[in-house]
Amino acid sequence: FPGFSDVIYPDWQRLFTRLATDARARNFTGPLVLDELPYLVASSPELPSVLQRWIDHDAKRARLRVAIAGSSQRMMQGLVLAGDAPLYGRAHVMLDIRPLELRYLASALRVGDADLVDHWTAWGGVPRYWELAGTKKGSASDRLVELALDPLGALFSEPERLLLEESPSALEVRPLLDAIGAGAHRLSEIAGRLGRAATSLGKPLERLLGMGLIRRDVPYGEPARGGKRSLYKIDDPFLRLWFRVVAPNRAALTVGTRASRVAVIASHWDHLRAQAWEDLCRDTIPRIKGQLGRRGPWLPAQRYWHGNEPEWDLVADSVDRERVLVGEAWSAAKPVSRAAFEKVAKEVASRALPPMRKNVEVVRAVFVPAAVAGVRVVDGVHLITQADLI
Repeated sequence: FPGFSDVIYPDWQRLFTRLATDARARNFTGPLVLDELPYLVASSPELPSVLQRWIDHDAKRARLRVAIAGSSQRMMQGLVLAGDAPLYGRAHVMLDIRPLELRYLASALRVGDADLVDHWTAWGGVPRYWELAGTKKGSASDRLVELALDPLGALFSEPERLLLEESPSALEVRPLLDAIGAGAHRLSEIAGRLGRAATSLGKPLERLLGMGLIRRDVPYGEPARGGKRSLYKIDDPFLRLWFRVVAPNRAALTVGTRASRVAVIASHWDHLRAQAWEDLCRDTIPRIKGQLGRRGPWLPAQRYWHGNEPEWDLVADSVDRERVLVGEAWSAAKPVSRAAFEKVAKEVASRALPPMRKNVEVVRAVFVPAAVAGVRVVDGVHLITQADLI
């Protein structure tokens, strides 16, 4: 708007009033985007109330579409979802921005299909991490060493920045992330690592869940809010890697050499890759195409575990509840041969199934990043590759 930026506005109310006037005069309906709203509110606590009155009157008359955005999930939710918040009930659309999907990673980082799982293990689906990784060359491990394991790297202190961005700061939940990242996944294990009563961890765990930093895994067949058998996992692949590799080794990484940093990440890589591949397979099931897609569509997949019973990496019901998909995620580093698939397929075909409804069709599958061309079904077990998932 001509002249709009030439004025020094004494307060938010007069800035918004002028904005609505200019918008009406020029038939501009938006969108108007207020980015990083939590930071603005921190310096101007009156802003939400001013914004609410303006949206209800001037912006409404001007038919302006307004978007608010912010990095602090807790404050953003409080500004819009809390019943006593000024902006409560004003939102028409709520966008919880999710990570990008695996299929976009190849073009973003200019890497081949054979390297996708490695790079997903390193960066997950966060565009900023892809952007930084794109400035480096080499394997996923090479880029991680430069960006996250080198004390001069841009991501060496990334989780601390994320926790500080929350308003108020979420640094008090950092010990829980350290414990979960180190392998404590049950509530009792986390409490034991921290030397605290399990009953004291409810609120900090809920905060981490609300921030999207961790997730609660519940075995297939149990209610989503089940407690005793729930497992807590760090959700983002990069943060999972950081808390497993960087957090417990910061002193050694700081004084170490490139060779010693490469050795540190190599000692954890197979485990991290397996977990990332397993998560990828589960997350993709509702959108999968091809032979499995035609047997679905499928509801979101879950893991199954119970005592000494055989575990399943993913179990999913079909939407019509007539079939159950059970699968094993195998993160083989090289394309799986026919002989190797036949061996795994026989084990999967004979493995005891989790408890399920009667008279349902069971569909078994093995998920691998890549396979040598050839047989795709053995003993009723389907072979599913990365290409099928994306």
